Amino acid sequence: MIENVSRRDFFKATGALTLAVMAPEVFAKSRSTLFEPNAFVRIGSDSSVTVIAKHLEMGQGTYTGLATLVAEELDADWSQVRVEGAPADAKRYNNLFWGPAQGTGGSTAIANSYEQMRKAGASARAMLVAAAAKRWSVPESEIRVSKGTVSHKSGRKAKFGALARDAAKLPVPADVKLKDPKAFVYIGKKVARMDVREKSTGRAVFTQDVKLRGMLVAVVAHPPRFGGKLKRFDAAKAKSIKGVVDAVAFETPVTNGVAVLAKDFWSAKQGRDALAIEWDESGAFRQSSADIMAEYRKLAEKPGTVARNDGDAAKALAGAAKTLEAAYEFPYLAHACMEPMNCVVRLGADGVEVWNGEQLHTGDQYALAKLLGVKPENVRIEMLYAGGSFGRRANPLSDYVLEAAAIAKAIGGKAPVKLVWTREDDMRAGFYRPMYYHALKAGLDGAGNLVAWQHRIVGQSILAGTAFEPMMVKNGIDATSVEGAATLPYAIPNLAVDLHSPKNGVPVQWWRSVGSTHTAFATECFLDDIARATGKDPFELRRSLLSKHPRHKAVLELAAQKAGWGTPLPKSRARGIAVHESFHTFVAQVAEISGKGDGSFRLERVVCAVDCGVAVNPHIVAMQMESGIGYGLSAALNGAITLKDGLVEQSNFNDYPVLRINEMPRIEVHIVPSAEKPTGVGEPATPVIAPALANALFALQGRPVRSLPLSGLGIQLA
Repeated sequence: MIENVSRRDFFKATGALTLAVMAPEVFAKSRSTLFEPNAFVRIGSDSSVTVIAKHLEMGQGTYTGLATLVAEELDADWSQVRVEGAPADAKRYNNLFWGPAQGTGGSTAIANSYEQMRKAGASARAMLVAAAAKRWSVPESEIRVSKGTVSHKSGRKAKFGALARDAAKLPVPADVKLKDPKAFVYIGKKVARMDVREKSTGRAVFTQDVKLRGMLVAVVAHPPRFGGKLKRFDAAKAKSIKGVVDAVAFETPVTNGVAVLAKDFWSAKQGRDALAIEWDESGAFRQSSADIMAEYRKLAEKPGTVARNDGDAAKALAGAAKTLEAAYEFPYLAHACMEPMNCVVRLGADGVEVWNGEQLHTGDQYALAKLLGVKPENVRIEMLYAGGSFGRRANPLSDYVLEAAAIAKAIGGKAPVKLVWTREDDMRAGFYRPMYYHALKAGLDGAGNLVAWQHRIVGQSILAGTAFEPMMVKNGIDATSVEGAATLPYAIPNLAVDLHSPKNGVPVQWWRSVGSTHTAFATECFLDDIARATGKDPFELRRSLLSKHPRHKAVLELAAQKAGWGTPLPKSRARGIAVHESFHTFVAQVAEISGKGDGSFRLERVVCAVDCGVAVNPHIVAMQMESGIGYGLSAALNGAITLKDGLVEQSNFNDYPVLRINEMPRIEVHIVPSAEKPTGVGEPATPVIAPALANALFALQGRPVRSLPLSGLGIQLA
């Protein structure tokens, strides 16, 4: 008989993994810690260097990047360095780009930490040097530090651990000098990822791994339609299932439903499925995707709120020798990260403890405090690894975190609660990238020059009704809806962008690379329409319009050069190009495809050029470009959440397919050398692949692509 053994069970059986009951003290600092000069560095008696990461590691390489910055200035040996996730504490661990808030998002982790983490390492190094100089009675200027060893020309040496106790007694320097980039040992070099060994051996702790004494697992029945409310339920059949302990109704400012609590997940799920529930759908959302898009098209017939207005686009269009028009449609998208939403909550007399792949620490902390009636400082959140997010775990309304706490409250706090969403819950009860409609018009003069550009965008605001609205919605414009359109870099004398932000009952939030996911497609595909209409080369047209934007131009030229743009291709092959800036990172991509006799195509390769300032770890930069391309390609090919009579039609990867490894193209990544401060790489590759691919299909087939996903147009990978 063949037994299906899970990966984690295999590791447990072979002794490579032990998952014990985890209590809060597991996360406390090591007893060997002797030296803690700041909030980000701890040095132990064994010379270990623990870096406290204020940002979530969800697969994007943040732990490695932050550790690299500390290790560089500390001159630690990479084998000494470890990383721990920081607790929720905005006073010490705030995102410097977000003011007083702690969290991970907007591709800011390395960008906002670049100098901060380097200074943390440099301060620790300075104190170790001072301790050695004092012990050896030599000038500090004669001390050298390399690979975790402090030494003097006399031959005396000491490891960090031997000096840690003495260093801890010294004052923390008010200011430190950072290295000249020419002296970098780790920054700009490939170093091994911090999370690989833990994840490959099963030692990495995710929310699913947390086990507390007496803990119950909760699985929830949500209203089938958005806006539905629980009317009544009967838990008799659920409670008859072995392992089921309780069934409770709950409500938060965001969600409501019935939670079945059991000693294990499967019992809880069976119990949830056995519930008899009656829902009140009098206020539920009942529109279908087609209804929403029809409304959007109608809205686009009228001007919206002005987001950008250069020159006089209306007048220039009216006087143009030739005009072009195009409209683009984009569906709702699920985040579809590999680890569905989950959270562990334990209520106590003095507050609440939370274990979670935590992305929006401060927002969740305050939301939980309000729900439970405690002070924010009494909400203790331990940040664990997360199996992806793509924005989903940074929910501005703290939906699933509040849900876990409300369930724990509903049972009177008698047991810790681990909330586990199934994949189906994630698809149907989650938040989505909004549906959008774009209408564009261009005006050309008699010589075929682009003289006017009008861009109208229709789609829900992801910021409306959230704490981010006062900061990021100005004069009625949700900045995330128009980014990439209102910031279009091309030299067009008359350019207008306006926005409609209709409201409906579908919950929406940011999705990897946010507004650029649709604006890049609309602008870059429309530019290829213009190139074809004027007989211009798509690369040369873009290049001619980017004279005032050298970083855009540089990545565009690099991608084209590396892809062999302009060299002849067989009739069955074609290339498409696109360039875009998001999160202050510049990316250009060339997609090369081959057509098949049945109308399908093969994506032969993608050439990607990126300018992200200083590439802290070029290997991770390349990995994130590949990841972003894969994620964007997955959505471009098949991604669509559709509604029928208010019900989400998709449920799992069988009807919301994601890119398979055999479908991943060959990718070349080229990094522009730069001395600029680093910017983000987790998101900027995602929005560029879809227009590059669509433009390649346009070049091959002669038909523009005006909606996504491609599968909805009958276009498939071979």
